[in-house]
Amino acid sequence: MSYERKEIYNEEEINGIKENYKSVIELLGENPHREGLIKTPERIAKAMLFNTQGYNQDAVAILNSAKFHEDISEMILVKDIELYSMCEHHMLPFFGKAHIAYIPNGYITGLSKIARVVDVFARRLQVQERLTTQILDAIKEALNPIGVAVVIEAKHLCMMMRGVQKQNSVTTTSAFAGEFEKYPTRNEFLKLISSNLS
Repeated sequence: MSYERKEIYNEEEINGIKENYKSVIELLGENPHREGLIKTPERIAKAMLFNTQGYNQDAVAILNSAKFHEDISEMILVKDIELYSMCEHHMLPFFGKAHIAYIPNGYITGLSKIARVVDVFARRLQVQERLTTQILDAIKEALNPIGVAVVIEAKHLCMMMRGVQKQNSVTTTSAFAGEFEKYPTRNEFLKLISSNLS
């Protein structure tokens, strides 16, 4: 009995992407019909659709799906959220962690929804700078909080394996709104994301 994995994809999209990658493999000087490469164009097509699934998702709707009224006015912080994205300039991965905090203004959201918002925007062709502000803007729109803070630390393969080839560089981006634009609140957030409380 042979193994068959069931996946649901749009066949038209798969076939279009697959044929293009087949051509790319040929242009690189390889034989797309040899044993090791026969299924590669289809695998790449499925991987690309998975890695860009954020285009079909709505971050604000995700946050609103678990929105609850609570009279809380203290900072809520979710840190070390893993993220994987693709640089839109070279279509090579970048990966790292997001740290997100907000101060509620009558409403909170499910903690897992914060991580899902990261994925919605990370699973697109991206630049880290825009990714950071998109996450902040979605939380602002859905929850209208007193303040929001987003910091992302990531390593970019476009810097590590090509071009300048700097393997140990880390890019940090940040975006702040509302109460987090004030030094004391921002400083508390930055101390919390750099500390190990366990």
